[in-house]
Amino acid sequence: MNTVTLTIKDENTSVSVFNEFSISVLLEDKSIKARDLIKARISAEVENYNKQKPEYFNGLVQPTDAERTLNGYKLKTKKMINLNEQYVTALDAFERNGYIMLVNCKQVESLDEDVLVDKFSTINFIKLVPLKGG
Repeated sequence: MNTVTLTIKDENTSVSVFNEFSISVLLEDKSIKARDLIKARISAEVENYNKQKPEYFNGLVQPTDAERTLNGYKLKTKKMINLNEQYVTALDAFERNGYIMLVNCKQVESLDEDVLVDKFSTINFIKLVPLKGG
């Protein structure tokens, strides 16, 4: 088993990178399932929020009882974010094309896809915005 630190970058279609951080993942070999990569990302951001409880949550998906603002998601009351709820929401958003995930500039097509990663890997999450009237 091998621990690798990966760079995560959040983007949307109108701004380049708006959030960047690193996560550590434990690998059995040189690949990881896309769903496990998402879980590692969600775990890191929920753990960080629950420790610090900042005013805004800057995560991949919107938590329950939060509103979207320019600065991130603002919870109506400061409380712990449920890791499992966030993970299920993130998987659902992937399946509904709420975001796309690129690993080393290659789009991940399936949650069960094995992706090759190493210490030089960059994982981009690009949030997609639905078109109005389209």
